[in-house]
Amino acid sequence: MVFNSLKFLIFFPSVVLLYFFLPARKIRYIFLLAASYYFYMSWNAKYALLMLISTLITYYTSSWIGETASKQKKKFYLILSLISNLAILFVFKYFNFINDSISSLFQNFNLHWGIPDFKLLLPVGISFYTFQALSYSMDVYRGD
Repeated sequence: MVFNSLKFLIFFPSVVLLYFFLPARKIRYIFLLAASYYFYMSWNAKYALLMLISTLITYYTSSWIGETASKQKKKFYLILSLISNLAILFVFKYFNFINDSISSLFQNFNLHWGIPDFKLLLPVGISFYTFQALSYSMDVYRGD
């Protein structure tokens, strides 16, 4: 769904109106999450699964951070969230660049680098939602 399409022109006001007519705050948040996933899926449904994985990682690790009294366990869960989310970002956004750079370096020394590139389309907004997830986890860790 493109921002300047008729579909978006119908979708956006509908979501805004429904959001304000829903009675409870929790229901509003769930509706907004579902609408966001629908919007993202309208571009490419496969990548909504990627965003769902990031959401689940962030949700569970942040919940564990909030429930745990031990400072050491909180730090472990924060690191788990950071590494997991950054690994997703790395694979989809930076892997091919780094892989090509290493391959070029090896070619300079007449060595073979046998790791092929991934043929993946870069998901729209992956940096944005990854850094949002990271900042949420850090906010929970700090108690904000």
